[in-house]
Amino acid sequence: MTQFHPILTGFLASLAAGLGTGVGAVLIYGIRELKPRTEDALLSGAAGIMLAASFYSLLQPGLEYGIERYGSPRIAVILVIAGMLFGGGMLWTVHTYAPHEHFHAGREGPDTGKLARLWLFVIAITLHNFPEGMAVGVGAASGDFAAGTALTIGIGIQNVPEGLAVAAALMAAGYGRHLSAGIALLTGLVEPAGGLLGASAAWLASALLPAILGFAGGAMLYIISAEIIPETHRKGHKTVATVSLMVGVALMLALGVLLEAT
Repeated sequence: MTQFHPILTGFLASLAAGLGTGVGAVLIYGIRELKPRTEDALLSGAAGIMLAASFYSLLQPGLEYGIERYGSPRIAVILVIAGMLFGGGMLWTVHTYAPHEHFHAGREGPDTGKLARLWLFVIAITLHNFPEGMAVGVGAASGDFAAGTALTIGIGIQNVPEGLAVAAALMAAGYGRHLSAGIALLTGLVEPAGGLLGASAAWLASALLPAILGFAGGAMLYIISAEIIPETHRKGHKTVATVSLMVGVALMLALGVLLEAT
């Protein structure tokens, strides 16, 4: 990931990861209905990948880069933690004040009046995918090949079940198969926009890279804890969801180690 300009690298990596959502969207043509148990298992596995990626590909590299640049573990920890808290706080603010609707939890944010449910779904999905793309862009532009590649592949893999779940949920809400697949595909293309922003920030403000990596990690941790886990535990499939999350963590850890060894 170092043969291109860091911004271009981050953009292309986030584009590749975002296309995973399109792969999942296409799968809706071969599936008539996605059972709630299966949906929760798939989304929990995706959350496990994101959880491991937050630490292995964002927070840990941020600490290592900070120690190398500033020669002080204390400064590195302060920068990463500050970025992580700011990232989580930023996502909390957006989720609090931006109108959106979750597939099972219902509407959140301010009263939207006549705003169509379709656009509330789109807003909710965008709130998830933009910080994911930003995380991939930051990770790919950071110069850590193994961590950046693992993050790109991991987020791309977790986007497949997410795209399928989005398309299936939209179909269940009464939208046609083509429209549901098309919307799911388009939501994945939000990630390159986030990737471009993240990669640009990482390249232009390299001195703040530990904080930027922490910001991306904090944003992803907020999504996992505040959004995905509650959604997958809402219908009584806690055991399946927990096992799937652990499988996702194991998959991401194995991927990271294998890439590190190459």
